[in-house]
Amino acid sequence: MAQDPDDIRQARWRFCCMAGAYSLGVYNDNFFKQVALILAVAAGQNSMQGFAVAVFTLPFLVFAAPAGWAADRFPKRKVVLAAKWTELVAMLAGAAGICTGSWPLLFTMLAVMGVQATFFSPALNGSIPELYPESYVPRANAVLRMLVTVAILGGVALAGVVLDRPGQWAGIERGRWLVGFMVVGIAFLGLLVSFGVPNRPAANPLAPYPWNGPIHTLGQLRRVQGDGLLLLSVVADVLLWSIGSLGVLLLNPLGMQEFGLGKSLTSALVACQLVGIGAGGFAGGRLLSGPLWYRRIPAGFLLMSACLGAMPLVPLLEGAAGVPVLFTLTALLGAAGGLLLIPVESFLQVRPPAQEKGAVWSAVNFAVFSGIFLSGFVANWLNARFRPTDAMGWVGVATLVAAGGLWWMGRFREAKTGRSL
Repeated sequence: MAQDPDDIRQARWRFCCMAGAYSLGVYNDNFFKQVALILAVAAGQNSMQGFAVAVFTLPFLVFAAPAGWAADRFPKRKVVLAAKWTELVAMLAGAAGICTGSWPLLFTMLAVMGVQATFFSPALNGSIPELYPESYVPRANAVLRMLVTVAILGGVALAGVVLDRPGQWAGIERGRWLVGFMVVGIAFLGLLVSFGVPNRPAANPLAPYPWNGPIHTLGQLRRVQGDGLLLLSVVADVLLWSIGSLGVLLLNPLGMQEFGLGKSLTSALVACQLVGIGAGGFAGGRLLSGPLWYRRIPAGFLLMSACLGAMPLVPLLEGAAGVPVLFTLTALLGAAGGLLLIPVESFLQVRPPAQEKGAVWSAVNFAVFSGIFLSGFVANWLNARFRPTDAMGWVGVATLVAAGGLWWMGRFREAKTGRSL
């Protein structure tokens, strides 16, 4: 592990390879997923959005325990390389599905990518504390989050633009061909970059295989309850990702159907939220610091609630005046979420003991993706009953309740222990 400035500089090349492999994979995930969601909304099949998210997230629930075990049992570099090979295979299937318009192929690709991401995430996130000292982890995470945000932003923003390319080739829209070529090419590039990931010994080579699967993961989450601040951070992380997933699933029909923005501008609207996440994440490491940083978490959720609660008012504005307000509220919503994300996830990386980092991170993924999995069905329910801006307002009410719950959790734990968490 790097311990001084000279070691940190020497570790940067390895970190760049890790960040590059991760960012390229994240770009592909979000680019392809946004393409699939746009095609579903354009075809008037809004419910397909929720099913697509469910198919992608289900592997995080089923394979969370084996993924955490693999990250601790084997050198993390081997796990990363295996995941990147899987991504390349998945993108070949996804490219064929996009070009042929086959939803079974698209869903197969999303499921395989879910498996790939399940194993990739704990291996990569567990590698950062191995590469840098604990004091440098938040800074490394801030850089990684910035790169990942740019990757997500690029993937989401370009999805509509690429699909909108005019013309056909061999009877298939040119935009679909471009999507297929791009996802396969980027997957191959990510595989090449991943060979630079550092090769460290396995953290726990004698770790027993978790044959009871999700039950093992639930047991790991139960053990988290003994650490009040770790539990608070897990709950906050789950809520952040669940609300973010709901936001994307509501923004696509909001842009294309309620405001008639088209594919490109709708992708730009989702990208605007991601710009806000990047800006908030940049500031989060400084604003949410110190031993009592967790007391500011409810304030971030209150800001998110205010942005969501204002959405139903946007259609009341005359003419095109509502569009810039819509983009502004979306950016502020992202900034509020990003403000919390860096300190919360940095804490989740450094808090567990070294031999359990993979298992704990995998358990956190299980909880996070349980929320994202449910968000797909919640979005389907909301889209079927409310116009998108009104649905966003109801999500704002739920976020307000979440802010109160997080405030109560922190103060209850402090009162119970008689000290800060």
